[in-house]
Amino acid sequence: MLKYLIRYRKGLTHIVQLSSLGALVVLIALSTNVAAAERIVAPGENSLARAVAVAKPGDVLILGPGLYNGPVVIDKPLTLEGRPTQGAVVDGHDKGTVIRIIAPDVTIRGLTVRNSGIRQEDIDSGIFADKGGDRALIENNHLDNNEFSISLRGAINAEARHNVVRGRQDLRVNDRGDGISVWNATGSKALDNDIRFGRDGIRSTSSHDNVFTGNRFHDLRYAIHYMWTDGGTITDNLSEGNVVGFALMYSRQLTIVGNVSRHDQAHGLLLNFVNNARIEGNGVYAGGTECVFIYNANDNAIVRNWFEGCPIGVHFTAGSERNRFSENSFVGNRTQVKYVGTRSLDWASNGRGNYWSDNAAFDLNGDGIADMPYRPNDIVDRIVWSVPLAKLLLNSPAVQVVRWAQAEFPAITPGGVIDTAPLMRPPPFPALANRTTDTEIPK
Repeated sequence: MLKYLIRYRKGLTHIVQLSSLGALVVLIALSTNVAAAERIVAPGENSLARAVAVAKPGDVLILGPGLYNGPVVIDKPLTLEGRPTQGAVVDGHDKGTVIRIIAPDVTIRGLTVRNSGIRQEDIDSGIFADKGGDRALIENNHLDNNEFSISLRGAINAEARHNVVRGRQDLRVNDRGDGISVWNATGSKALDNDIRFGRDGIRSTSSHDNVFTGNRFHDLRYAIHYMWTDGGTITDNLSEGNVVGFALMYSRQLTIVGNVSRHDQAHGLLLNFVNNARIEGNGVYAGGTECVFIYNANDNAIVRNWFEGCPIGVHFTAGSERNRFSENSFVGNRTQVKYVGTRSLDWASNGRGNYWSDNAAFDLNGDGIADMPYRPNDIVDRIVWSVPLAKLLLNSPAVQVVRWAQAEFPAITPGGVIDTAPLMRPPPFPALANRTTDTEIPK
């Protein structure tokens, strides 16, 4: 018996002749996708929630200019899209999460999402990709005055890109949420977002193999904060005017390349129990306390970075001794290295050490390597770190005799950092365009 299926899509009527029950089943399945369409949604008190409820999987909901009320739960694959010049605003009115995603393959694009609740225990968010929201795409949105602006929690391979995030300023820093919060969202990405205010720019906890690239961070506690997150990639991000630039803790096998920290108040880069990481081509300029602080972090390759204009270039402690330092540039730091330990650590690899702006060295054979090893610290430095009041004696004849004796008889040095192949010139560094200090690069 012949049957007919009439389908409507974009004003076209299709008549399909079926010759069997199997063909009917196939065409009914196909009709689910075929029926997906663009639907215009007008603003109104509950218009967005109603549009989501009646939409078919795959529909694109176009939000016209105006105000839409949250909360909204998206429980099927949909696209919510606002036109860039029209101004579609989804407002949570300070209650709960504004838009929650619980279905895969959802896209939120071109909207202003604002005014979530402020309950941290409920993770009140502007946009929340929950467990089941795999492959969510959150792009080209403006998120304003939310507790957590974007939350990716259990959503696998989700992506937040090209968003402008302005977090809360009316709460204490620790009571604010993060710009992008990532938890147990393996493979998720944050790309080219501009994040200001709130607590941390991006915080990743117990989530692996994430990619954070090309983001910009201002006026935060930490620009990027890692906790128990392995295998991530952090590249080409800019942190400026935050308390700490890149705070990485309890994580392994990270790739940290091409990032820049400028004028952060404490550390540009903080490594706490970070192991087996590749830290290469990063620049830290004018950090408030240290360019880099390393605590019990081992087996890391720290190569070809630029550390400039900090009170301390690198401060490391608590056994952080199995790291490879090579071809880094230490420029104009008040103290290049602070290390309170008794082991002798050679900061040279394969015959190449680091560049030190205060190393008045000679290179008689012209091979680019200084003729004498360089020690960034001496016995007097260690005494001053242990007994700060000893600074009062720095210009005394006794201290000068101690320093002369150490220079003439290196065997009395009780360990510490030594660069056996210091470089005469800094290696090429592509991030120099981001320099903002007045220190000249030595010729």
